[in-house]
Amino acid sequence: MPPGYVKTIRDEILYEYAKLISRSSLGEINYGFVTDRFKKLRSNEIHISDTIREWEREHDLPQECVFCGANDNLTTDHLVPKNRGGDNSADNLVLACSSCNSSRGDKGIFEWLGLVKKDDLHRLVAGKYLKQLLQIHQDEGTLDVSKDSLKSLCEKCPLPEVCSEWNSVNKLTCFCLESILPYKS
Repeated sequence: MPPGYVKTIRDEILYEYAKLISRSSLGEINYGFVTDRFKKLRSNEIHISDTIREWEREHDLPQECVFCGANDNLTTDHLVPKNRGGDNSADNLVLACSSCNSSRGDKGIFEWLGLVKKDDLHRLVAGKYLKQLLQIHQDEGTLDVSKDSLKSLCEKCPLPEVCSEWNSVNKLTCFCLESILPYKS
């Protein structure tokens, strides 16, 4: 669960992004460093990188699954699944092996990986995904939903069983970031 200073959906995105910065800079999640980066992100002293930066760095990655590292049977995977509102833009696409792609199906990445494994996600992939979620919440006007008013998201969320499984019902977590990804036919 995020610390008490994470109070809104925007804060949760910035907190997850601050953890990425820590992993990139220090090779690990150092929570003192994360707190510092979070505060700088929130105050606009530093900014989330442009998506073009991830796109450029992605070309330096080996041709392998971004989830498990396999280099056989690679497919294109949508970070935000198409039937949950994702598109075919480069910002929403990654290489994944057919096994991971099939295992994930149309789940959000956090839903699929859970609270423990999500912090092992390749940082470029996690960065792209957080930017997608940031844009979706911005478009939906839900960035400033606070942990005190999560009920407005929970009522529409297609993931109540995930929160129950992780004992995070009515708690602000990364699952709240995926709560606005509806299932579409």
